[in-house]
Amino acid sequence: MIPQLSSIRIKRLIDYFGNIQDILKASESELQKIEGIGRTVARNIVTKRADIDINEELNLINKHNIEVVAFDETEYPENLKTIYDPPPILYIKGKLKQKDNLSVAIVGSRRASFYGLSMAEGIASELAEFGITVISGMARGIDGAAHKGALKVEGRTIAVLGSGLDCVYPPENKKLFGQIVESGAVISEFPMGTKPLAGNFPRRNRIISGLSQGVVVVEASRNSGALITADFALEQSREVFAIPGKADSLTSFGTNRLIKQGAKLVDNVEDIIEELQLKIKDHIKQSKIKKSKESVIPPKLNLTLEEDKIYNNINAKPKYVDEIIEDSGLSTERVLVNLMQMEIKHLVKQLPGKFFIRLRSPKPLTKASFGG
Repeated sequence: MIPQLSSIRIKRLIDYFGNIQDILKASESELQKIEGIGRTVARNIVTKRADIDINEELNLINKHNIEVVAFDETEYPENLKTIYDPPPILYIKGKLKQKDNLSVAIVGSRRASFYGLSMAEGIASELAEFGITVISGMARGIDGAAHKGALKVEGRTIAVLGSGLDCVYPPENKKLFGQIVESGAVISEFPMGTKPLAGNFPRRNRIISGLSQGVVVVEASRNSGALITADFALEQSREVFAIPGKADSLTSFGTNRLIKQGAKLVDNVEDIIEELQLKIKDHIKQSKIKKSKESVIPPKLNLTLEEDKIYNNINAKPKYVDEIIEDSGLSTERVLVNLMQMEIKHLVKQLPGKFFIRLRSPKPLTKASFGG
């Protein structure tokens, strides 16, 4: 990377010279003719270009089967063209499609709770079933859960990296990387060989929000990078959504603050669909929306009267067992017995600290439910 050479300046250089090779051949005085390229930036380009090996870059691109798309090419994402500082060049592994313009980003904490992971995966799955592409950053935690949710229903998903495409980060997501390539694309603005340095990720976040029509934040601490993505989304006139969390949870600080500041509170996918309807009405039929609303009504579960009382007092937000006992009107013993039975039926999930959540989609019992 060349110091002070922003994406806007690179675009101006490409517009003037036509290609990267001619930029790297230009003299310092020629470079200074471009708006925004002063003496310091021109000197940085001239000084650093000796370190740039175009042939090596091309070899790596071919070796890893990467496509390079410039801003003015038809393959460049339409949504990304509308932001203030779009990357002049995108490195793409996989395939971007026209329908990816209908997309929602899901971002959040790397140190996510079970609740956060469950919400991210569940919402991603439902969005993907609508034909909406799920965008995220392939990081640990919420990002990975979002990609997996889309993949689980054979939907499309796009990962935006803060490194070159030959540097998979985090390394444990190598398998996920391959799955995303098969069902969408992994993209980056960074040249091959670029390491995942901390300073790359805020820049990466503007692409995540820029590709999407809305950003859903699922768990974010006070200094979470997901809040940077939300800020970019607001600057780019994208919708911002947030999943509410416990008031005393560190990972809920950011999402609860976003809601206070006007972000749309989300506890199911319909909240997102309804907010984006004006933007996506040409892509999603009303019958599909109606079907989705009907699908969120739980199927007939054959609950006992006691189970029904408990089930209707639990939702997607963690609830302490004492509150469940009080709200259900049942004895402590009866609540604990029923909660145990309901967890076996995959209706609820116990979290650390005697908190419970209702699972989004009750599943039939299988051997896998018991680790078999």
